[in-house]
Amino acid sequence: MADLKDKVALIIGVGPGLSASVARSFAKAGMKIALAARTTDDLGALASETGAAVFAADAADVTAVRKLFADVAAGVGDPYAVVFNPSYRTRGPLIELDPADVAKALIVSAYGGFLVGQEAARRMLPKREGVILFTGASASVKGYAQSAPFAMGKFALRGLAQSMARELQPQGIHVAHVVVDGGIRAASRPDGGQDQWLDPDAIAESYLYLLQQHRSCWTWEIEVRPWLEKF
Repeated sequence: MADLKDKVALIIGVGPGLSASVARSFAKAGMKIALAARTTDDLGALASETGAAVFAADAADVTAVRKLFADVAAGVGDPYAVVFNPSYRTRGPLIELDPADVAKALIVSAYGGFLVGQEAARRMLPKREGVILFTGASASVKGYAQSAPFAMGKFALRGLAQSMARELQPQGIHVAHVVVDGGIRAASRPDGGQDQWLDPDAIAESYLYLLQQHRSCWTWEIEVRPWLEKF
């Protein structure tokens, strides 16, 4: 099991839900936390709770991604773990979709994942260690009606993760894709203790487990889903 104390975790695309739970889980394991998002105005409380440094960055912009990693390295240290959470969703009948919105879905989910994964790998390979985690969704494996752009982006992100895992894991870099197959519990989704929704803190424990896996049995993908949902 990896010793995570004082190792740096960079979480990109941070909001109040899953990524906040991941930050708390990693901080409790003794890691130094760096939080990144396009807008950081609402990250103050989480940063105070986890002792995190906060960085503003657009994960779909190559210059911004390279600057982010340089700033994190200078301010906190090179990341041992990088978590990619950004995505963009647009819905509607196929023939009514705005091509610009479709392009944005692909750029944010897939191209952004590539940029972050590439820069993370560049910094991890010389040390031959590190973990890169990509957050997927039900749409990573199931294309729902009127949700083609989201499925396109998430399918592409899954393919990226699988390809990176096969290339980088023999070189010491653990790459994994997490399929979050269901709705995540939030203030707007109370369930009265029935566990109808995925608990974000419980999902975060699965992310932490991936960081602690022995290299003889690294997992490239896990799927988490609410126990009440029909398969």
